[in-house]
Amino acid sequence: MNIDQILKLPSMPAACPSYPLGPYRFINREYMIITYETDHDLLRAAVPEPLVPNAEGHVLYEWIRMPDSSGFGDYTESGIVIPCTFEGEVVNYTAQMYLDDEPPISAGREIWGFPKKYAFPKLSVNSDTLTGTLNYAGELVAMGTMAYKHQASPGGLEAMNKAMTKTSCVLKVIPNFDGKPKICQLVAFNLIDISIKGSWISPARLQLIPHVNAPVADLPIKKVIGGKHYIGDLTLPHGRVLFDFVKDQKP
Repeated sequence: MNIDQILKLPSMPAACPSYPLGPYRFINREYMIITYETDHDLLRAAVPEPLVPNAEGHVLYEWIRMPDSSGFGDYTESGIVIPCTFEGEVVNYTAQMYLDDEPPISAGREIWGFPKKYAFPKLSVNSDTLTGTLNYAGELVAMGTMAYKHQASPGGLEAMNKAMTKTSCVLKVIPNFDGKPKICQLVAFNLIDISIKGSWISPARLQLIPHVNAPVADLPIKKVIGGKHYIGDLTLPHGRVLFDFVKDQKP
């Protein structure tokens, strides 16, 4: 390979890149999100400065089913999102993610800095119940349920389309060859070309089980607020740097 060919590679390994160049389109992406209240001090400890966690102590535990995603295929994801503010702007901070497909794990970590690990989440309809589970290393670590298409979401599809445009951010940490931080950034992105096809709410239940390598239960449940279920198409574009911990740190 010459230098031009090397610089045009979308990802590693060179012989068979793990993922293509983006942006990445998702069709019929299905979400179940259960909102719950947790301990304020533990929430603060889980959120990197300069983000400020929400005053209500709310956490979003999510399952996302992605049956048709360009470059990534068919997979399911589960994890924790924390509503925060950054310099007064309301954002969602993704704290933990678990999924069952290598290309989006590699792309997510290398491009944006998504905190992705390999595990086995599942989202399915069982009789009248939408059920999400997460298994890590053969052990159940999370289970959530809500009534299937129980009630249309307030505000309808237009409100959900607008809500999906909110800024999301992740903590990207990549060490240098000497083990010292090479990249340490808050990276932000906004979903685009969003078309929500259906959106529902219902009461929900959530169980989180302690596990050292999938610590979803480290933000314990004080009270479950409710569940949201929606399906739509969207595009995940490339991101931007909100804060650089290496360059912006004060002396």
